[in-house]
Amino acid sequence: MVSVEVMKRKRTTSTGSPRIRKFGRRMCHQCRKARVSTILCSSCSRSYCAPCIRLWYPHMPNDMVAKACPFCRERCNCLICLRESSTSLVLTNDVGKSDKIKYAGYMLNYLLPGLKRLNQEQFVEMKIEAEIRGIQMCDLQADYAICARDERIFCDNCRTSIIDLHRSCSSCSYDLCLGCCREIRDNNLQASGEQMTFNFLNRGQDYMHGGQPQQFTNKKEDSLLNDSDHFTGWKVKANGIIPCPHALVGGCGASHLELKYMFPKNFLVDLEVQAEESIKIFGLTQTHNSMEKVERACACSTTKNSRRASFRRNDMDNYLYCPLASDIKNDDQKHFRMHWLNGEPVIIRGVLEESRLIWEPSHMWRTKSKIPTELSSVRATDCLACCEVEIDPQLFFKGYTEGRVYSNMWPEMLKLKDWPTSSKLEDLLPSHGIEYINLLPLQEYTNPHNGPLNVAAALPKDVLKLDLGPKSYIAYGIEEELERGDSVTKIHCDVSDAVNILMHTSEVVLSREQKAAIKVLKRKHKAQDLMDQLQDVNVDEAEMNQDGREEIDCIVPELTDDLNGSIENAGALWDIFRREDVPALQAYLKKHSKEFRHVYCSPVERVFNPIHDETFYLTRKHKRKLKEEFGIEPWTFIQQLGEAVFIPAGCPHQVRNLKSCTKIAIDFVSPENIDQCIHLTEDFRLLPKNHRAKEDKLEVKKMIVYATEKAVRTLQELLP
Repeated sequence: MVSVEVMKRKRTTSTGSPRIRKFGRRMCHQCRKARVSTILCSSCSRSYCAPCIRLWYPHMPNDMVAKACPFCRERCNCLICLRESSTSLVLTNDVGKSDKIKYAGYMLNYLLPGLKRLNQEQFVEMKIEAEIRGIQMCDLQADYAICARDERIFCDNCRTSIIDLHRSCSSCSYDLCLGCCREIRDNNLQASGEQMTFNFLNRGQDYMHGGQPQQFTNKKEDSLLNDSDHFTGWKVKANGIIPCPHALVGGCGASHLELKYMFPKNFLVDLEVQAEESIKIFGLTQTHNSMEKVERACACSTTKNSRRASFRRNDMDNYLYCPLASDIKNDDQKHFRMHWLNGEPVIIRGVLEESRLIWEPSHMWRTKSKIPTELSSVRATDCLACCEVEIDPQLFFKGYTEGRVYSNMWPEMLKLKDWPTSSKLEDLLPSHGIEYINLLPLQEYTNPHNGPLNVAAALPKDVLKLDLGPKSYIAYGIEEELERGDSVTKIHCDVSDAVNILMHTSEVVLSREQKAAIKVLKRKHKAQDLMDQLQDVNVDEAEMNQDGREEIDCIVPELTDDLNGSIENAGALWDIFRREDVPALQAYLKKHSKEFRHVYCSPVERVFNPIHDETFYLTRKHKRKLKEEFGIEPWTFIQQLGEAVFIPAGCPHQVRNLKSCTKIAIDFVSPENIDQCIHLTEDFRLLPKNHRAKEDKLEVKKMIVYATEKAVRTLQELLP
């Protein structure tokens, strides 16, 4: 056996080429497997096998590895190295005492108002219960609900998460939240049993491409199922007791709803007192209401760290804060917060500069040696029909780079949303999952495990929580706006804050023949739109003429140059609306709803909530009309490769892919936007029972309780 010293001298040949060791076995640093053939690094004792080099470092020739391996170059992306690099992230246990106080106090200032509102709501119901029993509040006792920490209890009427005090039927376990209790007592139950279904007709493939619809003998109309008759009779009894509702709406109708606790009695009241004392002791000042806007001009609009995204007159926020990732440090949070408090998106450039991995989708797929059975085929969304289709992953990824077309040459746009659906990205692709979290800017806010300013990260590990990501969005896209079947994410509001990073792009070049076919089909689409709208008596002649004219390149002419100048590195076109413009945006979408198409390219006939329904995408035409009729416009900008877009909670947004794109997003809950998350929860509460956004998955009130408890405990531990 040749000694280690001899082996070191024989690593290279006389010509300087790397010697691949073919005798004995040596462990590959990347895959941790003993290999017969490995390339030895002349700078350290590590070696890499040829298959790992080809897979993980395709741009690093063997001679480069022999001279200085990926580990020596600090580019190693094996699981061990990636996990070790994560120790450089912001950890609450690693920051100094003053920073711990700063973070905990900052959190308390925003969380305490929410905790007070929660306690006030519970106080009102406890007072009513004491009056019903004819006793003093101090003598009030209630039973505890049986619920493990890894379980959730939802209101059976409005699907809102229940975290503590509520009412429940001892006979059938029907649970009712305090919000519904209040509305029943006021005879104003808003979250009723209404159920909405959108029965979009499949009029055939030809109709979706501008042709005539197929004839249906039994036309099924959209239906609105309503259990309001049973809820109308749901009244409080003379003694103040709320009976269990009718059996047809989930109750038993035979018993009454009793008061139940989940936390120990007075736990939330005591927590509020402790939080107030902590703020006083540490001299922390109460912040403004996070729903208010900070009127403050920012000089960054005149620097390279900004990007013009709108052209409103007399507006200070036409420019978005757009710094480099390398410039975002702990001491720069004040600048970020100033824009964030105003509900403004933030774009951070150059996030991928330190990445050690390849983010091309098919490469990520190849790194999995064992693909779960459920992923042997994937369910993608066909953006023309807005329906799911099942496709082989290899065919999907081939279309990602080469494109796919229908028989009439119209581009076929497919997208994988929230992938993987049932597995965590960190579990399915551990290297990429760890690397993504390492790359996240503003770790204090975005780190899902230990971000000291991420309210969601304060939930204990044994408490069931919403999967906030990271999730990937892999979708096709082309530069030209098709207006029908574009690769888009339709307008919606996320349940919380989010950051979306563009990890990879691939341009699909259309042939001359395909471009000609698209031009012909778009004329057919316009003619079909006009014919459909002629059937609407509310559409006047002037509007018809306006819709039929040739469209300009962009809703704002001055913005065209900015967009076109970035098109080379373009990935996706974003439109993010201001929170204060939501009422006007909703009014526009309701007014023009039938001009939009959704499933099977059918016109949108029914609207419940135009933002949360996620059935609309505003094209250039509609964005122009929106500005003309309501005087509002979104922030419009192009996301380029390696850019992270921070979307504040409560800001409706939509996205169109200009190329095939791989984006990875993660949700987080910032203390500044906690009130927005509560407001969204109330919005979701009023949606129909079977609405896609109905359930309170975020459980923001539960987050408030646990994050407040954690902040108080941190400050108490730091008492002198």
